[in-house]
Amino acid sequence: MAIGVIFEIPGVTREQYEVSAKKVWKGPGNKLADWPVEGVLAHMAGPMPNGWRVVDVWESEAAFERFGKVLGPIMKESGFPVVEPKIFPLAEFIKD
Repeated sequence: MAIGVIFEIPGVTREQYEVSAKKVWKGPGNKLADWPVEGVLAHMAGPMPNGWRVVDVWESEAAFERFGKVLGPIMKESGFPVVEPKIFPLAEFIKD
């Protein structure tokens, strides 16, 4: 079952997000195919009051957990505060 994941990260700027995102992608660009694990269906990021918000759609919680093993050390290395993602099942996800 597809899941939605929301990270709300206080104190993080666009620049900090972009530096850490480049460490995530294994290719030259920011295409989903460049992610270090399979299973990400959509990724969005943007400012929120006093921080940065990231919203992803994953094909399963297991796929997101595999990604977490890559993301966790990058967030720590980047000095991001520890935040728990909000994870919820999706009743519907439309791409086109």
